[in-house]
Amino acid sequence: MLIKLTGAKNTLEVGVYTGYSLLATALALPDDGKIIAIDVDRSCYEVGRPYIEKAGVAHKVDFREGPALQHLDDLLADEANHGAFDFAFVDADKPNYVKYHEQLLRLVRVGGTIVYDNTLWGGTVALPPETPMSNLDRRFSVAIRDLNRRLSEDKRIEVCQLAIADGITICRRLV
Repeated sequence: MLIKLTGAKNTLEVGVYTGYSLLATALALPDDGKIIAIDVDRSCYEVGRPYIEKAGVAHKVDFREGPALQHLDDLLADEANHGAFDFAFVDADKPNYVKYHEQLLRLVRVGGTIVYDNTLWGGTVALPPETPMSNLDRRFSVAIRDLNRRLSEDKRIEVCQLAIADGITICRRLV
């Protein structure tokens, strides 16, 4: 719905996993729309690829394997990519969300949208620091809490956090 509401045509997806959100984005884009989809594990992308092909939207997807920070830096190296994207969806390694944010603010146009998944991290972001949890949950909770704080203070964006599922945060670039 966000893709259609905003008229997005040129998008980024950081973290593909099995391709569910990638397929949803590809279906929502106009026929000439494009998605640069980045994931460190091509085998995850391959899980969803048959569905993307069956849906007739594979021509919209440019899959790039490897670390997203490097791929985003590669995009930033070309000035033509600055402000060239309408929409970005992030569902990747949580400790790098803050770094992705800085890169995406340069790639997404003013008025464009950046969406972060898992911004409530099972509710752990609201728990006291001494709450018992796994090392992974503690590490991700700290990273997401830091992201949420930074997003709330960032004057370059307008933010809306939705308490749906594991939390979705929608950012609209202002400057």
